[in-house]
Amino acid sequence: MNIERNRRGFLKKLVALGGVLGLSPFAINRMLGSEIARSEVDMGGDIATMEATMVSTWNHGMVANKAGFGALLNGGSSLDMIEAAARIVEADAEGLSVGIGGLPDRDGVVTLDACCMDHKGRAGSVACLEDIMYPLSVARKVMEETPHVMLVGDGARTFAIDQGFVPTNLLTEKAREAWIKWMETHDYKPVINIENHDTIGMLALDNEGRLSGGCTTSGVSFKMHGRVGDSPIIGAGLFVDGNVGAATATGLGEAVMRTVGSFLVVELMRGGMHPQAACEAAVKRIIDSMDVSELQVGYLALDKQGRYGAHAIHGGFNFALTTANSSDLIDASHG
Repeated sequence: MNIERNRRGFLKKLVALGGVLGLSPFAINRMLGSEIARSEVDMGGDIATMEATMVSTWNHGMVANKAGFGALLNGGSSLDMIEAAARIVEADAEGLSVGIGGLPDRDGVVTLDACCMDHKGRAGSVACLEDIMYPLSVARKVMEETPHVMLVGDGARTFAIDQGFVPTNLLTEKAREAWIKWMETHDYKPVINIENHDTIGMLALDNEGRLSGGCTTSGVSFKMHGRVGDSPIIGAGLFVDGNVGAATATGLGEAVMRTVGSFLVVELMRGGMHPQAACEAAVKRIIDSMDVSELQVGYLALDKQGRYGAHAIHGGFNFALTTANSSDLIDASHG
């Protein structure tokens, strides 16, 4: 009786999620049999006790979360959710922030950074990666196929090609034109909530309570060649503790690295703080330690219970929140 009641609850959640993702009734029905059977076996029939949740930074977090939940519906884990979410944004050539189409450095070269972590504390990272469109997928390969955590530059590129990734020209005409215009002045000055869209950070909790996270970026536009920000740095741009929670950062990477921001957020949650309070405390750490009049940093956190929080130095930072029943774009608190 309990298993059947849980089964009906799971059906309702799956149908609702299908509506959020825009899936047809046929697509939902096609997935029902295998998903219900798998869940009832793996979770001992206790299907309705955990609710998958995904949060991602900025407006493009909406389409990223949609892709993440698509991976979940296909039987994926929280890490699969993260990778699917990253790839949909990394492949968007119209954007100027992540993956192909990202704005180049001051030499006209597009370099990408990314990392991921899973609920077991495993981590993979790539930095200053050229010619490869899916850096977070490469980071996952580093995590799963090597004894290392981070590969950079030519070594990361060679590894990616050895793993079957196809070299791609990442500099689109739109990005090239922006670089040519920038060269008229060569004025490098990060702009609050414009430069900061160069990152997407993603955190996911799946139906089995597994936490994972990822971060992928083309870095601040027109940076010095070889510059690496916080996004691929474990503990700065991303940190996951499967028993506590996860956090990711967006904004000026140098400020995040100097305070090891994402690790700090998770440690504050470990001490009992709600994710919202932890994000606020980590932002205050930056405000108290440096001049923030011309820089932005925002933190996004998700704990083991599915509670979330987000806070930034200045207004304008938003994040996407998606569950089985809803998908919303939320303005983060600030100050």
